Amino acid sequence: MDVHSPSEHAAFVQHMFGRIARRYDLMNRLMTFGQDRRWRRFVVRQAALQPGAWLLDIATGTGDIAFEARRLVPDLHIVAADFTLPMMRVGQLRESRLGGNGRRPLAWHAADTLHLPYASNVFDAVTSGYLFRNVSDIAGALAEQVRVLKPGGRLVTLDTTPPPRGLLRPFIQFHLRVIIPLLGRWITGQADAYRYLPESTLNFKTAEELADLLRAAGLVDVGYRRFMLGTMAVHWGTKPAPSPRPASRDSAISGTMSRPVGPSPDRSVLS
Repeated sequence: MDVHSPSEHAAFVQHMFGRIARRYDLMNRLMTFGQDRRWRRFVVRQAALQPGAWLLDIATGTGDIAFEARRLVPDLHIVAADFTLPMMRVGQLRESRLGGNGRRPLAWHAADTLHLPYASNVFDAVTSGYLFRNVSDIAGALAEQVRVLKPGGRLVTLDTTPPPRGLLRPFIQFHLRVIIPLLGRWITGQADAYRYLPESTLNFKTAEELADLLRAAGLVDVGYRRFMLGTMAVHWGTKPAPSPRPASRDSAISGTMSRPVGPSPDRSVLS
């Protein structure tokens, strides 16, 4: 991959995921031996969502985490956002086939994780899957997610992490660099995409480094859990509540307070 600027990197990632969108879910099941479903459930549970809450699933792709959240938590308002439209169109087709079973439909939005088109302090949780290893500015993406979170809201992300040193590391690297590209060529016809994905895993932040970035973004109660021989990790953190300020005389007399307004789920750009 010969990419020299953040805009070129974004265009590369957008085009690559667009090319593999149709078989993306199948490849995820095969590459993870079906364990990705369990990881998504863990992501949703770590988000600590209550019925009626607002969830932003950024880099939603085909909507796997968003669908899992809708299945596990009733009456959620879910915004599923990505900048790769072919991936979301696959998710929309899946939603139309599955039906809602009485649940709210997902709101599918085109959005760039580095410039989220939402007001500050509106979401109860922000989730993502395989986002941060594909962005050129991790700190910037984190800052945007923290901005749109309500105080006390949770950020939870699933991503790959370099395999830990040990006896299994050479075998894991062989699987990543040889087996996955061969599988990608056979299933999707896009071997180059599945060479990039393993290399981006091997060159990504360690779980400890990513946890430090979450803390640097201002999150508290940061933690993570590794999966699949240490090659996957779910990280989480909480946006702290602001320090209480003494009420002014005018506000104390009027007793007024602003009414929270969530992002409208009708603002879908995909139809």
